[in-house]
Amino acid sequence: MAAETVSVVIPTWNGASLLPECLDSLLRQSVPPAEIVVADGASSDGTAELVERDYPASHLLRLGTNRGYTGAANAGILHSSGTLVAIVNQDVVLEPSWIEEVIRAAQVNPFAGAIATKIMLYDERDHFHSAGDDFRVDGIPVNRGVWEKDIGQYDVPAPVFGACGGAAVYRRKMLDQVGLLDESFFMYCEDVDLAWRQQLAGWPTIYAPRAVAYHHLGASGGGVLASYFTGRNTLYVLVKDLPGPLWRKHGHSILRAQLRISSQALRAWRGAAARARLKGQLAGLLTSVRMLEKRRSIQRARQVDLSYLEDLLSAVD
Repeated sequence: MAAETVSVVIPTWNGASLLPECLDSLLRQSVPPAEIVVADGASSDGTAELVERDYPASHLLRLGTNRGYTGAANAGILHSSGTLVAIVNQDVVLEPSWIEEVIRAAQVNPFAGAIATKIMLYDERDHFHSAGDDFRVDGIPVNRGVWEKDIGQYDVPAPVFGACGGAAVYRRKMLDQVGLLDESFFMYCEDVDLAWRQQLAGWPTIYAPRAVAYHHLGASGGGVLASYFTGRNTLYVLVKDLPGPLWRKHGHSILRAQLRISSQALRAWRGAAARARLKGQLAGLLTSVRMLEKRRSIQRARQVDLSYLEDLLSAVD
């Protein structure tokens, strides 16, 4: 089998309290990474100084400004050299065999564009955050298995729609073909957008259940920011990536889902997160025209048939 090397990219912003546990878990890997790239978006809490002082073997990129999760991740990818690029959140801790299992999955599945790993809740390690990403027929992206207790239901490697960005692995050849993360997303749903572009271009995602990570959920995000960008970027994904025939087939379900989200947010108007979700939806409506030119090139490059894409979509619970 072809030799694979894994470069680990950690986008960070004010992550001084979280990064040490993440980096320490990388230093304990049974198969060490080819390199660790920490891309710092102008942190003000001493993150960069901590990395330079305590983790000199890591490559620190000082970006000068906060370019968001997407900008930091892209800078790290461009600075890395592995055949596989792992993007790992600053609030994630990896099992010692994580890289070894990622490499095994990539070798067994040489045509996979991405490896989705088994991400558990940090504080409830027998409960899932993600066993890969799903995309529902109503246009809502979801973490497969989220909140479920692990009773072995996701122990088998399987094709999935996408890799959850908390601890995702991408084949460099795929990134060279379809492009990096879309920096206009800034943060949230950028992994969903990349999964669509990857799948449309004929690069499947494989779930690797033995590559296990733990996520401090919400430790470096969530709340108002997550609500705003999820509201906006979900619409960006739909405008940019969903093929016309799927829009025509599922458009009513998609619109109903967005209206339901708006209605729920209006009923919870006193909550800051609810107001942020509505503002995000409005921003998406007003600015998604920016996605149309990208849409044209993405859809022209589609390599898979509609039946394949239909099979990727999951039902609404």
